[in-house]
Amino acid sequence: MSNVHMDFEAWLALATIITGIVWLLDKLVFAPRRYDGDAPNWAIEFSRSFFPVLLAVLVLRAFVFEPFRIPSKSMVPTLLVGDFVLVNKFAYGLRAPVFHTKFVDLGEPERGDVVVFRYPPDPTKDYIKRIIGLPGDQITYSDEHLSINGKRVELADQGVYDDPDADVRDSMRKLIEDLPDAQPHPVLQVVGRRGPEVSVTVPDGHYFVMGDNRDNSADSRIWGFVPEKNFVGKAFMIWMSIDFDDFGVRWARIGHMLH
Repeated sequence: MSNVHMDFEAWLALATIITGIVWLLDKLVFAPRRYDGDAPNWAIEFSRSFFPVLLAVLVLRAFVFEPFRIPSKSMVPTLLVGDFVLVNKFAYGLRAPVFHTKFVDLGEPERGDVVVFRYPPDPTKDYIKRIIGLPGDQITYSDEHLSINGKRVELADQGVYDDPDADVRDSMRKLIEDLPDAQPHPVLQVVGRRGPEVSVTVPDGHYFVMGDNRDNSADSRIWGFVPEKNFVGKAFMIWMSIDFDDFGVRWARIGHMLH
C-alpha cells in the first residue's frame, strides 16, 4: 500500500473533489429546482467559482510542472539556497496525484539528471540531488573521486570557489565533473575534508544520487538508494531566486536551465 501523507497535493485534491461534487450536484439536482431569481447558497456559489480553478491547478501540478524551493546548500554551486526551480512532472511518466502510482511510462531517469524525489527514509519530505548511478552500476566514491563501473570520472579544477556564506575556515574548490553519457557539471570540494566513502552496486529499480556540494551533502552515500517509484520529476529551470539574507532578487539566475 502506498504511503499517503496529507501534503499540499493531497489537500488540493481533496478540495477539488469536494467542490466538484457540490458543482455537479448543483448542475444536476439543485439548479433545475431553483425558482427564477433565487440565488444559490454560499457553498454552491463558492464551488461553482473555485472548482474549475482548483481542477486546473491540480492537473498542472500533478502532471505538468511543479515549483520547488531549494532549502539547503547540498546542490551548490548548481543550486543556491533561495532558488526556486520548476520540475517536469511527466519526464519519467504520469503518476496519480497523492498515491504516486505510475499509469503512463514516458521515459527513464538518466545519469546527470537533477531530480526531485521523496526521501526514502521519510517519504513525506522532498529532496533534490543529481543522479550518478543507474541500475546495475558499480559506484565507488573514495579519496574525493568518483568511479563508475571501474572507470574514474574526470575532474577539472576551476580554482577556489567564492562563497560569501561559507565558514571562513573552509576553503572550497570548484571542479567540473564529466559523468559518462551526461553533460559536465560543477561540483564543490572542501579542502582538508573528505565526504563519505562508499563502494556499492545499484540494484534494479533503484538509483544512486549525490549532491554537487560533495562534502556537505547527505545523499546515497549515507542513506542508500532511491527507488524509481519515489521520483517526483526532473528539475529543469530556475524561475526565481531570492537571497533571504537581504531579501534581494538574484536576477541573473532567473531562467537558468539546469543540466
